[in-house]
Amino acid sequence: MRNTSDPIKENSHVMNAQGGEKKVMKKILSVALSTAMAFSMFASVAFGDTAVTPQQQFDALKAKGIFNGYPDGTAGLDKEMTRAEFAKVITKLLGLKEITGVYSYNDKNYNAKNWAAPYIEAVTAAGIMEGKNVEKKIFDFNGKVTIAEMATILTRALDLEIPTETNNSAAAWAKGYVQAAINAGLIDANANFGANASRELLVGAAYSIDQAQSLKVESYTVSEAGKVVEFKISDGETVKVTLDKALEANKETEVKFSYKDKEFTEKVTYVVTAATKIESATASNYKELVVKFDGEVDATTAENTANYTVSGRTFESATLSADKKTVTLLVEESAGVLPQQRDTNLVVKGVKNATGTKTFDETVKFTAVDTQLPEVKSVQGLGTKALRVEFSEPVTAATASNLANYKVNGTAISGYVKYTYPNVAFITTDLPVGEHTLTVSGIKDFAGFSTATAETKFTIAEDTTAPEITKITTNDLKKVVVEFNEPVKSVSSAYQTSSNKSATVSIKDNVVTLTFSDANRLSLGESTVYLNGVTDYSNNSADRNAKVTPELDTIRPTVSGVTSKTVDGKTELTVEFSEKISTDDYNKVENYVLKDSAGKIYTGKGFTTKGNPSVAPKYAVDKNGKVDETKVVLTSVGGTLPAGNYTLEVSGVRDQAAIGNTIIPQSVPFSLTQTGALEASAAWYNDDTANNEYQVYVQFNRSVATSGNGNALDVNKYDYVVTGATYKPFPTSSTTVQLYNANTVLLTVSKDDVKDLNTATALRVVNVADTNGNFVDGTTVTFGSQTTSTVEVVTDSVYAKAQNKVEVKFKGELTFVNKSDFKFTNLNEESDFNITNQSVVDGNTVVEFTFAKDKAIAYNSGVTLATVAQDDITSADSVGRKLKAFSTSVLDGIKPVFDKDATNAILASGTAVTLKFTENVKSNFTPAAYNVTVDGTKVNVTAASATNRVLTLTLEKAVNAGQLVEVELVNNATGSFVTDTNNNPAENFYASVKATN
Repeated sequence: MRNTSDPIKENSHVMNAQGGEKKVMKKILSVALSTAMAFSMFASVAFGDTAVTPQQQFDALKAKGIFNGYPDGTAGLDKEMTRAEFAKVITKLLGLKEITGVYSYNDKNYNAKNWAAPYIEAVTAAGIMEGKNVEKKIFDFNGKVTIAEMATILTRALDLEIPTETNNSAAAWAKGYVQAAINAGLIDANANFGANASRELLVGAAYSIDQAQSLKVESYTVSEAGKVVEFKISDGETVKVTLDKALEANKETEVKFSYKDKEFTEKVTYVVTAATKIESATASNYKELVVKFDGEVDATTAENTANYTVSGRTFESATLSADKKTVTLLVEESAGVLPQQRDTNLVVKGVKNATGTKTFDETVKFTAVDTQLPEVKSVQGLGTKALRVEFSEPVTAATASNLANYKVNGTAISGYVKYTYPNVAFITTDLPVGEHTLTVSGIKDFAGFSTATAETKFTIAEDTTAPEITKITTNDLKKVVVEFNEPVKSVSSAYQTSSNKSATVSIKDNVVTLTFSDANRLSLGESTVYLNGVTDYSNNSADRNAKVTPELDTIRPTVSGVTSKTVDGKTELTVEFSEKISTDDYNKVENYVLKDSAGKIYTGKGFTTKGNPSVAPKYAVDKNGKVDETKVVLTSVGGTLPAGNYTLEVSGVRDQAAIGNTIIPQSVPFSLTQTGALEASAAWYNDDTANNEYQVYVQFNRSVATSGNGNALDVNKYDYVVTGATYKPFPTSSTTVQLYNANTVLLTVSKDDVKDLNTATALRVVNVADTNGNFVDGTTVTFGSQTTSTVEVVTDSVYAKAQNKVEVKFKGELTFVNKSDFKFTNLNEESDFNITNQSVVDGNTVVEFTFAKDKAIAYNSGVTLATVAQDDITSADSVGRKLKAFSTSVLDGIKPVFDKDATNAILASGTAVTLKFTENVKSNFTPAAYNVTVDGTKVNVTAASATNRVLTLTLEKAVNAGQLVEVELVNNATGSFVTDTNNNPAENFYASVKATN
């Protein structure tokens, strides 16, 4: 608690200050507290701060009416301040209300003519100051103020804690107040507290207080993608605020911060002109998809159709709006329509924002819904021989080009219609000059809606001028785009420089596109392009020419992404580029290197020891057979790639620009999950007589989806076959569907509603997907009673993995496997065995048998695995379906091994090194497979061959007798440089020997 005594009254020469628990206005206290930090600057400002001169401080305060100065115009900074001056400054600084008409003191000349009276009454009413002599009511307005008195009133105004220990030279009555002021940084500890305070000192203190009270934000800047805001304060300082959450672009947001003990709340807008996100994708008709960004995007990448993907659809064009924020995608005329009235994914990959600081790689959903009738948007007379009719949306060629759907002035017309996709019809017919009315009906959009019969007025005027060129551009030496001032009907021919460098011509409205062959392409400098017989719809014709200098495409292609799918038991990797790739480069295997998750070269499944595909890459082909030169497909060989994370390195490919731009080598990560079509591996029913129902089990090879388009719990996705190819659905009213386990669906149906189910032979599943979105292939699966249904062995998946291990795959999930159900014959050594591992992979049960003897199986196997009789088998799945009896060969999956214990296991003589293996081997020579050193010096291997069990390496340099020859086989597991006759790769090895003559 602060000291509440009032020692000032005990010293008549000291200015009295209100103390104790006397009234102090809340407004005054809140203002004082908010400026405490400013008062802490008092000592430095008052005692030598030269950042702003006292005169400049005075001028600033005078402009605000806090100081007036003397009649001679001077500031009087060297003069000592009076109690009246102090009262005025306190009133002005704290915003007190000046009080007139009240005179609480008996000082001589203290009346309405005293300039200080309103201020003295204000500080008195506020309880900040009182008279020097309270009993006689004498204020002493011309009296001086000491530094100790100033410190005292500031301490009381700020309600500072009075310390119990003091260390200053002030008078005894003031020591506590002065110490509080010193501790708070209000005054200098070495000041002469008994000295009178000068006006300069008062100006400095007042200026600091005023600055603190008038602090405001003058401006701000936003950086680091909206995470940092820097505020420029009115005192010239800058406050940096780092936000927990980045500001949302182009949205006003409140930001709070504190500065010099003052709390600021500022409204900030992170103004971004470059796009940061995709706001929406919408389709109000079935041929156009509108993608809206929240800012501007780069025109080159935004208008590249390869950067947009909707499954099964291709886009003819991508048109960027004038404000560079919206792209309209037009589906190719022959590519069908957008998926109708259902959620559809649009993948946007490779579009850059206007500043290049963001490249979009996003998937957005849209639902194409067409509820509007097509309308005539405009009608334009083209001279006296044709009309141009534009519709509000894409319309069908069949209806738009039907002349019977058009009437002029209520009368059918003769002539013909030329339709230009997507929404323009050119009607060629003779019409007189003047105003006419076109009636249109029966024009259909791609939702099947027809135009309502409507009339549109238009004017025909004479046109006697042939089309004029308004613009000519090219960013490629093989393609020139020429724009005319009116629609062009035809062009007889076109060429550049000389007539033997001709071009093919295509016309769309007023745009003519010229395409040159490689032999006829433009030069790098200025070329003259000639168009002969440019004819409009009034049959005005003229030859036109224009000069064009190519603005070459200098943008390098990039890889937008890598996707994968399984087709016919192989993995197809589709590499998506930002633009079309050169026909000379796309199929070069050395341009692609596959690496695994550890960053090591991936070898095997059709990829060489260098990670290159062994089969030449191909351009992608869509479902309509159209080649897509922006996508390149790499295909595995001998099976699918295993699931996991990979990186594909792409280099050396160029785009199709006349002077091809080469890609900057790029590493693109991608993941392979379980891929390929989902399979219904088994289906059976249980006859539950007690409840008069059938329980139908459908087992898949992996976990199935329970929501979305691939939802497996939809009864409409299951049919059964009784005879022939007639599919019978399960009744929706009495069939319940649930998961039996993650990959098995259970349908329960009343027997009364499916009386013929017990005679069904097959079951079909459609439109069911796994949890990764891979859909079932739609083929049927054998169907029968649970009492006769069994789990079968997969005969081509029974392998000896080592001389003491056999791995067996069963089609289905066996929950109980009894080793007594199995017997092995033709073993190398008779041996007992146990089941040492059991797991489920892709809906199949994999069982590992381990023999007690290490060499129970010969290297080339020859073993047979069989079950006991069917009636004696106990191995079964969770519903009691037993394993089906079988007998099958155990395939050789044992790796050959360097036989280090064999006689002459390794020999070296001349340029030959021979090595013996445990079984017959084959050689697939690659120099990098072998590390060979002779007395520590590396020697290259120039050839490798195998005969029976012996591998022979040929060295580039002969060895001398007694030299130490060391041989190491590396990376053979993936490279298969040495295999047995069943293509099992040999284990890596190290061997050494002294060379002989």
